[in-house]
Amino acid sequence: MTTAPSPEKPVERLHAVLVDLLYRQSRAVLLANLVIPWPVAYVLREAVPGRQLLIWIGAIYVLTAARLLLSRQYFRRGEEDAEPETWARRFTILSVLSSLLWGGVGWIGFVPSEPHLIAFVCIVLTGMSGGALPALSAYPPAYAGLLIAMQLPFALRCLAQEGSIYSVYLAFLLCLVCVYLYYSLNAYRSLKETVSLRFENQALVERLERERDRATAADRAKTRFLAAASHDLRQPIHAASLFTASLAALARRGDIRDVEAKGIADRLEAVISSLGGLLHGLIDVSRLDAGLVPVRRRPISLAQMLCDLREEFMPQALQRGIALRVVPLDVWADSDPVLLKRILDNFLSNALRHAPDGRVLIGCRRRGSAIEILVVDTGPGIPYGQHQAVFEEFVQLDNPQRDREQGLGLGLAIVRRLAGLLGHPIGLRSAPGKGSAFSVRLPMIAPPALTHASPRRSETTGRLRIMVVDDDTQVLAGLATLLAAWGYDSFCGADVEELCRRHQAAGARPVDLIIADYRLERDLTGSEAIARLELYLGYPVPALIITGDTSPERLRELTATGHRVLHKPVAPERLQAAIRETVLDEAAPASPA
Repeated sequence: MTTAPSPEKPVERLHAVLVDLLYRQSRAVLLANLVIPWPVAYVLREAVPGRQLLIWIGAIYVLTAARLLLSRQYFRRGEEDAEPETWARRFTILSVLSSLLWGGVGWIGFVPSEPHLIAFVCIVLTGMSGGALPALSAYPPAYAGLLIAMQLPFALRCLAQEGSIYSVYLAFLLCLVCVYLYYSLNAYRSLKETVSLRFENQALVERLERERDRATAADRAKTRFLAAASHDLRQPIHAASLFTASLAALARRGDIRDVEAKGIADRLEAVISSLGGLLHGLIDVSRLDAGLVPVRRRPISLAQMLCDLREEFMPQALQRGIALRVVPLDVWADSDPVLLKRILDNFLSNALRHAPDGRVLIGCRRRGSAIEILVVDTGPGIPYGQHQAVFEEFVQLDNPQRDREQGLGLGLAIVRRLAGLLGHPIGLRSAPGKGSAFSVRLPMIAPPALTHASPRRSETTGRLRIMVVDDDTQVLAGLATLLAAWGYDSFCGADVEELCRRHQAAGARPVDLIIADYRLERDLTGSEAIARLELYLGYPVPALIITGDTSPERLRELTATGHRVLHKPVAPERLQAAIRETVLDEAAPASPA
């Protein structure tokens, strides 16, 4: 089996294998150099002095020994030895020198008075040239050098003689050289294609093996993921059912006190919030895996971002008794500010959670043309064997009891996906008892030219008017009550026709926002309902779609609508923030009243 160095570039790797073939296939040529000189000398013994023939044979044997030694050194070389091109040049030099000696037969054996010797020499040179063709075709310069060196002396002797027979010999020789070169190039192309095909097959096998390993690992990860998710979903649902049953029992008893009701409601709200956080985390993972998170790169002032993070996390650090230190650097980086901030938020949240009464530092340092942001804490540290595991879903080394107040174990899994999406390498240096240092590396860029920012459009001062379409009557009633409590005017309906009738009955006033469930009756989707409502209104309206679907295919469909999407269960504060942002950022020009 052919063995050769494996350079990184495919062309270099191909060249290395062809040089290896050159050395391996030249063994037959070397054997011919040891055997054939004797019968040639025997035939020429009467026309050429014996001493001259012996010197010729000795010279061929010396060069053959040198070539054998070179071949031995080649096969014993280390990976750090000379490049394949160097070995090919060494082979070619010795091959050309040996061919010149064989070409000497065409000079000393060219005896015009002995035509049969000229014919014999011609046969010998033709046979040696043809015999070397398959062995040296792996490296065309080597074969071309052999052919020219072997045939040139005979051609010169033909040119020096007068007579038509020598012109015939010369013409025959030229045709022979052309034919041999042609077949040599064809053989070279065939070898290249064969070796390239072998590389492709090897690459295909390796790729299939990697895909098999990746599929196996993904299957194991999916099993672990579903088991952990199932546990973490069941717990809050179980707790919520217990609190609901308790509240119902107190209500049936008729003597429920305000303090008891508020306590149970507060606990129920905390459980629902925990459940919503878990579901939103799972949706984020699904969106990232499906490639549905858009990346909007722009220049970012890391000094400003780190200062903003200090203002955001300082109260939490003071509450936990942690000394939070921020070391900003006045540099700019190229990234998505929202996604980068989410990575750093997760790093800081983990650091503050794991370093009570300790110290946390976030800062930057230059790494060539890149900038590295580090979050360092004095927490318990992470064993080296667990460095990869902490970036997996639901992995919490310090929370084996799965206490939801300590997080869900999805933060670093989302960080890993976000970093891969942005192309920012992340790192972890940690050891037990020595704290942890999480890092993310970004491309550094020159500060952008100053521009005058356009003023942000202020929020509408009047009451927002919102259309709501949802075929679930309980959800519809709940949304109507909540929107009224926030001071919004709402028009609600289980389908588009009902909603339009109610809007007409209320005076057909202009609408600022549409909220639609994605799955409606009669296989109507939320985006289709929004389109029908806009057609009814006669102008485009910003819209929100609320859905419980989490499959990658459905997420792609929702992303393609261009509308903002919220996933059930939607926390009230999240819904209110989405309403404000959608109306301010996406609203079309106001329609006439």
